Amino acid sequence: MQPKMAAKIEKATRKEFPDGIAAYGTDALRFTFAAMASTGRDVNFDLGRVEGYRNFCNKLWNAARYVLMNTESYDCGQKGGATILSLADRWIVSRLQQVEGQVAFEMGNYRFDHVAQLLYSFVWDEYCAWYLELSKVVLTNEQSKDNDLRGTRQTLVYVLEAILRLLHPITPFITETIWLKIAPLAGIKANSNNSTISKQSYPVPDQAKIDNTAIDDMQWVMTAIEGIRNIRGEMNIKPSKKIPVILENTNEADRKKVAEHSDYLNTLAKLESISVLEAGQVAPESAIALVGDMKVLVPLAGLIDKNAEIKRLQKEIQKLEKELVSVQGKLKNESFVSRAPAAIVQQKKNHASELESSLASLKEQYTGIEAMVD
Repeated sequence: MQPKMAAKIEKATRKEFPDGIAAYGTDALRFTFAAMASTGRDVNFDLGRVEGYRNFCNKLWNAARYVLMNTESYDCGQKGGATILSLADRWIVSRLQQVEGQVAFEMGNYRFDHVAQLLYSFVWDEYCAWYLELSKVVLTNEQSKDNDLRGTRQTLVYVLEAILRLLHPITPFITETIWLKIAPLAGIKANSNNSTISKQSYPVPDQAKIDNTAIDDMQWVMTAIEGIRNIRGEMNIKPSKKIPVILENTNEADRKKVAEHSDYLNTLAKLESISVLEAGQVAPESAIALVGDMKVLVPLAGLIDKNAEIKRLQKEIQKLEKELVSVQGKLKNESFVSRAPAAIVQQKKNHASELESSLASLKEQYTGIEAMVD
């Protein structure tokens, strides 16, 4: 576009890439262009993005290897047979339907950047980071029955096969290669009409498969696990060390979730035990993670560096205080209160109340830690 700049650009490019431009693969390049295809903008091309999407393709490849390793020589329900779906199975199938609906909407609006972002997040953050790990709870449990195993294996294959079809327009080569291995496990027999993924129909959502209870319950489980993992990281507690957890301020729904889904908590959070603090009982000094109104307590005796925990709490308190000041500022703004919809104003009030409650809890914890004997 600027012939006079050609020599200068060539010199700068050769200086930036003295050994040439690295090869990341066609699928990674296509994913990059799709992700950057926003409307009304110039593309500031960055090879770092290509490398990132190459890593995504590797992630998909490794996920497929895990699925094949756990399904290829096993009964995945291709020939029928009763199945029992775990909470994780119902959750990932539900999320798949929701993502398929969002992808269809964005495809219809030619927002291929949104499609790429949706699929990247679903595959990396939900299917790989969570579901594959959650599936191990069933697959490695000696108490799992054939129906349980068949249900999880079938779900592993079902969701991966749908993911491959969703991704195929963006990453055609890796999806075709993996699909040829996965298709027979999904009950798709090869013939002239379906010998390639490109002849398959594009996924469409089935609203009947969306289980909102499973979505809510799994969100509760993931929030609890993330809270415990964050405490481990902040306290420098070894990931392999099993720790006790105490639950405080639980309601009936929380206790039901603990009873039904403790296997996920024990396995993924590496817990030694889970106990519920009854009314009137005093909890030991603990690090706290919040799951709604419920407190997840990790007793600190023998586990933490007191000074490091005080610094962590100070940082968290300052963060919440700053956020509370911002929310309260909006609520004191007469223009905002009078013009904003009533639902939004109420939402801000609820948020302020939640922040005040969290701050009170953290300050109480801070006082307790500060009083601990070194």
